Amino acid sequence: MIACQHASEIVSTTAPGGPSTSQTIMVSSLQLLLLRLPADAAPADYKAAVTDENVLGKATASGRGWAFRQLRRFYSFDPGVLLFRALRDLWDHDLAGQPLLAMLCALGRDPVLRVAAPVIFHAEVGALVGPDDFEAAIEEAFPGAYKANTRRATAQKVASSWAQAGHLCMEGPNRKVRLRACCTPAPVAYALMLGYLQGQRGQSLFETVWAKTLDRPTSQLVEMAATASQLGMLEFRHAGGVMEIGFGHLLRPFVDELGAAE
Repeated sequence: MIACQHASEIVSTTAPGGPSTSQTIMVSSLQLLLLRLPADAAPADYKAAVTDENVLGKATASGRGWAFRQLRRFYSFDPGVLLFRALRDLWDHDLAGQPLLAMLCALGRDPVLRVAAPVIFHAEVGALVGPDDFEAAIEEAFPGAYKANTRRATAQKVASSWAQAGHLCMEGPNRKVRLRACCTPAPVAYALMLGYLQGQRGQSLFETVWAKTLDRPTSQLVEMAATASQLGMLEFRHAGGVMEIGFGHLLRPFVDELGAAE
């Protein structure tokens, strides 16, 4: 039931918009902020940490406010939002998986970032990838939605976001090389959960845009899903050609849903 209730948190890609028109996914800022606050922090605590305590080290009050607004657009900072609660559940499992977790959450909340994802998926490791590639993808998905300068600036931010996630290495302002991103069990669990929210089950969970973002062959993802199960991130059973994957912890009811769940 909870999967149906929260599936709408994954934004549609039928209309333009999203935080990537203004900012990158800000992985290092997110890491600083989540390191500072406990997993059960309230939404107001995140705002206070950025705007009052200046944990991100911004020089001005306006800069602090801007940074918080952009981060909140990508990640919500609301424990009542499933995509954010699951990110926090998995965040502290390992440092190496955090950039991919951030990207997966951002992809779920930003249509522009998601429509540009095939640029990454189709690029071979070692290939040059630049803003032109992302700009073309954005224009194809949303023809005429953005003026040329806005589309260009957005494409540059999208390219930077994929670099922060580990899929690209910057060689110059407009030259980035495709890399293999670092994948660990925590982002695998998160990606499979996103597919589950959208109605996928079993083997098909490894064929979604979320699974492609993990940047690993299916065989390796299956192995990491088994590891994630051992670590309590999900439930994984694979026998007789049948694969069953559940998310008892990540998709546990919220406090205000307990009555309905019962």
